[in-house]
Amino acid sequence: MRVLGIDPGTVVIGYGVIDSDGDRTTLVDYGALSASTRLPVGERLGELYNQLQEIVSRYGPDAVAVEQPFVARNAKSALAIGKAQAVAILVAVNRGIPTFEYTPAQIKRQVANYGASSKEQVQRMVSLQLGLSEVPQPDDAADALATALCHLGEAHVENLLAEEK
Repeated sequence: MRVLGIDPGTVVIGYGVIDSDGDRTTLVDYGALSASTRLPVGERLGELYNQLQEIVSRYGPDAVAVEQPFVARNAKSALAIGKAQAVAILVAVNRGIPTFEYTPAQIKRQVANYGASSKEQVQRMVSLQLGLSEVPQPDDAADALATALCHLGEAHVENLLAEEK
């Protein structure tokens, strides 16, 4: 299964692509897509949409996992990030790719075994789980990889529960 993880933003969108055959998880690629802050938000989202389409075309994921915005800090910021989240979901849905959304706490719990882990702990666990010598940069890409790893973990649990029925 190939998973594209996405950390949405209105200026930068982190992405991470990983493969898993059930026994082994391997890194395919990661990075960050960006749009000029000088553009109005609608035009930035359009640019990011086009760039995400290229990533989806290049890697052909089986699933797309998107981090949900954290609302408690700043509602205005969360609403803006929600727009970028919608862009990511639209790219996947328009290609017929199943999408999954995870809260920051779900991602932390799945990747670092603790829902209140620090960003640094999660990034270090991403490095360990993917066999990397360093934390992926930029942070947006590391967060996207964590989101993809979260999806693999959640999918594994769902498969185990389905087998029990």
